[in-house]
Amino acid sequence: MGLIDKLKGELVDIIEWIDDSHSTLAWRFPRYNNEIKNGAQLIVREGQRAVFVYRGALADSFDPGPHELTTENLPILSTLQGWKHGFKSPFRSEVYFINTRPVTDLRWGTPQPVTVRDPDFGMVQVRANGLCVVKIADIEVFLRQVIGTDSEVQAEEIAELLRRVITLAFSDMVLATGLGAIDLQGRQVELSGKLKDFVEERVDNEFGLSVTDVTMNISLPEEITQAMTAGVARGVEQKGYLQNLGPIDRYQQVAAADAMVAAAGNPGGSAMGDFMQAGMGMAMAGQMAGALQGAMAPGAAQAPSSAPPPLPGQVAFHVDMGNGQQGGPFNVGQIQAGIANGQVNASTLVWAPGMAAWAPAGTVPALQALFAAPPPMPGAGGPPPVPPSAPPAP
Repeated sequence: MGLIDKLKGELVDIIEWIDDSHSTLAWRFPRYNNEIKNGAQLIVREGQRAVFVYRGALADSFDPGPHELTTENLPILSTLQGWKHGFKSPFRSEVYFINTRPVTDLRWGTPQPVTVRDPDFGMVQVRANGLCVVKIADIEVFLRQVIGTDSEVQAEEIAELLRRVITLAFSDMVLATGLGAIDLQGRQVELSGKLKDFVEERVDNEFGLSVTDVTMNISLPEEITQAMTAGVARGVEQKGYLQNLGPIDRYQQVAAADAMVAAAGNPGGSAMGDFMQAGMGMAMAGQMAGALQGAMAPGAAQAPSSAPPPLPGQVAFHVDMGNGQQGGPFNVGQIQAGIANGQVNASTLVWAPGMAAWAPAGTVPALQALFAAPPPMPGAGGPPPVPPSAPPAP
């Protein structure tokens, strides 16, 4: 091999990057120890940008298209290398190709839940995940802060960086908005734009990146989701239901009341057992009514009652169930079943609308007949007849 052939083999005359990975953000042309000759062809394809770096300093950059490397289109590099009298050939310089297309499939998620102060549930831990669309905006900053001396930069490296940034930005955004867990989930689309602004403030000047879009999906704890489902199933407007009941222990009372109602519907029990179970269910409902006092204040929206009113003309009584509990209202037939099973007697306290105070059942006119002893059955016999007097002795 002659000297001319050897020199031709050591000089670079075509510089280009054919990328089919769709995941590489930056790639350094492998010049090795070869030098770039005068008049070499630089080919920059769409979605790329080529930059020359000399001794760590950014020199000339080129947009998509074919370029012939001469003194005229390398002014910065000429100055850096001290070309006082035109292009010096050959010359040494690093050439980086930058991917200018947006990367659209960067997934993110909060590795740990974020604690939110919620007006309905107190302290709630929420999680979030989504997608982030990012592209290189400032090549010089990206070259200095991200590329460094690496020969290439993959999108996954940026994804790991962005995951940490977005997680911290999400926590700061939640704190700044002051919204509760339910409102955060209900306003996800609006808050995604705010999260994008929080993220972009931290990656533009620091890493030379531009965040063009962020999608967000907020997940609530399972117990809160179940409580919301229970509220909707009862036909109650969701937000009002949550605000009226308050913390999660109220929902546990609702679940207990549902269990009592299911037990009262057991077809295998006796009539009085059904009556007493229904009374316990009514007592639990009374406790729930106490929890809803704030919602039942004048002017507040009231949830419709599922229990029908007594039939016209029937008197419904509340009954003292013992231990400070009351049941009812019960009609006369149900109270009669309780009397038959020994659960209600004449001294059991009862009350009905129109009565001034609680009174023993045996003193209430509408119930007195239930405690009256029936007359003897005909033919059942009575006291033995008195024998006739004996005639007087003569």
